Amino acid sequence: MTETSQGPLWARAGIGLTGFGLYYPEQVIANDAFVEDDDNPIDASVLGTISVRTRHRSSAKETIPFMAAEAGRHAVKDAGLQPSDLDLVILASWTAPPFIPEHAPEAAELLGCPRTLAFDVSGACAGFVHAVQIAASHLTSLPGTRHALVVCSEQFSRRARPGSKGELLCGDAAGAVVLSRRGDPGGLLDSVLRSDGSRASVVAAPGPRGWIRSQKDLPEHATSSMVEVCSELLARNGLTTDDVDWVVPHPGTDVVHRRVRAALGVPDHKFVVNFETRGNTSSASIPIVLAEETASGRFRQGDLVLSPAVGSGWYYGALLYRVF
Repeated sequence: MTETSQGPLWARAGIGLTGFGLYYPEQVIANDAFVEDDDNPIDASVLGTISVRTRHRSSAKETIPFMAAEAGRHAVKDAGLQPSDLDLVILASWTAPPFIPEHAPEAAELLGCPRTLAFDVSGACAGFVHAVQIAASHLTSLPGTRHALVVCSEQFSRRARPGSKGELLCGDAAGAVVLSRRGDPGGLLDSVLRSDGSRASVVAAPGPRGWIRSQKDLPEHATSSMVEVCSELLARNGLTTDDVDWVVPHPGTDVVHRRVRAALGVPDHKFVVNFETRGNTSSASIPIVLAEETASGRFRQGDLVLSPAVGSGWYYGALLYRVF
């Protein structure tokens, strides 16, 4: 049940987003040679026009922990910290899951803080929302926890069937954000995350190969879910989309982008994705945009950002925050 009467979760907690980082694999793949084929009705309905022109594919060396550590290193430096300052590392990933050990402790060791508490979460493409919400809970409830690193590292190229149209959308990357307990209000304002098992089959990656598969009505589910959580966050914070400086969503497909943008009434210039040059990088998609746009100066201190995401499971959620 939606608790729309609930006030903002984090507005008075003083949690700042203080550092951003990213890592892109060295190999860049161009989609220039692809010839459109709309004979597959599911591809036509879910994927639409392929606007992705380039994407990254990780090598054997560029593992989930390796990419996470590289992105985390940049985020920690951007926050003016050392790896030893971190009290928590949360790694969101689903595209190359291990049995044991989890990826996060290895990433923390590579980063230079091997004894820091580190663990994995999933949440599929909504993993960034999931990890940020958990990090905020730790920062507000555990005494002595001051700095948390949320890093999303994905090898989405491994989950697309080779030669399929969907392969042209799937890219590898890692993005990271440092959350710090600052004391002053602002920064992370609110969040919401839900799951709906009745829609678990809308997107799935069944065995034995684990190639991703979507149902034809994916755009309808994705749009309604993102609009629901965005509307809830805006309503309980007394805001409209006009008050938001940037909408940075998880980019699924061109079809989903168009529908979400239209349903929320967001002008093109405020709807920020790097889908054309990076593809769908799953949970890493939101933090890599934040790292790119803050580094370029486009996103400035105090800007209000709304970030919705959906993921297989079915997970859907959003974050509302100010850039610090």
